[in-house]
Amino acid sequence: MNCPHAEAAQAGRNPGVITIDPMVQDLDGETVRLRDAGALARIDLLGVPAWTVTRHAEARQLLVDPRLVKDIDAWGLWRSGVVTRAWPLIGMIDAGRSMFTVDGAEHRRLRTKTSQALTPRRLEAIRPAIEKFTAELLDALDAAQGEDGVVDLKAVFAQPLPMKVVGMLMGVDESQHAMLTRQYKAFFSMLTPQDERLSLLAELDVFYTDLVREKTARPTDDLTSALILAEEGGEPLTEEEVVGNLKAMVAAGHETTIGLVLNAVRALLAHPDQLRLVLDGEIGWDAVIEETLRWDTPTTHLLMRFATEDIAVGDEVIRKGEGVVISYRAIGRDFEQHGPDADAFDITRPTRNRHMTFGHGPHICPGAALSRVEAGIALPALFARFPGLRLAVPDEEITRLPVMTQNDMAAFPVILA
Repeated sequence: MNCPHAEAAQAGRNPGVITIDPMVQDLDGETVRLRDAGALARIDLLGVPAWTVTRHAEARQLLVDPRLVKDIDAWGLWRSGVVTRAWPLIGMIDAGRSMFTVDGAEHRRLRTKTSQALTPRRLEAIRPAIEKFTAELLDALDAAQGEDGVVDLKAVFAQPLPMKVVGMLMGVDESQHAMLTRQYKAFFSMLTPQDERLSLLAELDVFYTDLVREKTARPTDDLTSALILAEEGGEPLTEEEVVGNLKAMVAAGHETTIGLVLNAVRALLAHPDQLRLVLDGEIGWDAVIEETLRWDTPTTHLLMRFATEDIAVGDEVIRKGEGVVISYRAIGRDFEQHGPDADAFDITRPTRNRHMTFGHGPHICPGAALSRVEAGIALPALFARFPGLRLAVPDEEITRLPVMTQNDMAAFPVILA
């Protein structure tokens, strides 16, 4: 699965380089290896070398450093042609112009309307809709269980809920949700051939371009229309910029919440004493959400930023033109930040809120509050409806999808009784 254009990058590879497994066969082991390698670790991403930051303090420093940028043209391997669009991860870095791929004043311009659409007041306004979606999906979950009581919590509940919410916000018709879920799943999977992945990107561009043109002609009360309509005296976003924002926001807006909900359920079922604390009202669901975000992050590795000049980090130097990945799962288990038991799930942990799972600095995830609201509605409703919920298979038999950036499961079979 190595990039055919990355042979030069692979030549003379340092044995200290940690290879990020595209099949995600041992995420816990990989997390430990990255953390133990130091604040900065050299990694191999499908044949392409990069740095990754694995510690909280250093990540906090680098995420606000203006010398690290999102502009792919600052990447030496891209400029030299060593990395091309044949590299399977390129679509996660060079995904079109959006608030996720620019910095500074341009980033603020592209981000402003999205931030305005996801204010606390707006989130409270859509809370009844999220509660309605949740109730409907819990009914569907009940109806979908087999004679043995087994049902896939991911497919029937955790996956469709955030897609319904983000679809409502963007003005995407519900008839398109299943298609978008399939498209994004195939795009992120390391099993998808690169030519097919690039075709998927092109198809998504067509879909969102058509949506933007429809909303331009007939705007409605949704985020897509808000992105299109210019503020009085402000500079309107181009069609390409609106499409880029939508494409990335739908991906981030549903993938993160799927992981958050499922990882929280999995952690609680594996720690029944802590589940009891929550069900008895001794600890709030917000503590579950924050500790899950710290301990089992929905995003494992965020690709990528590029150094515009040499940057010293401790005893290491990120050279101009080198790429830097943010390894949020290792960061969440930093001993220096969370203590010697950082590998343990503990909803009473004093530092549970002091994580950076949604980022830090200008590029902090604009949908972080939305994801928390969705999980804060979904989790208590799920356990209230099915207090005897339990895994249908041993925990070690739950497999992760071959996705290098998201912490996602192939399925999550449970018994509802």
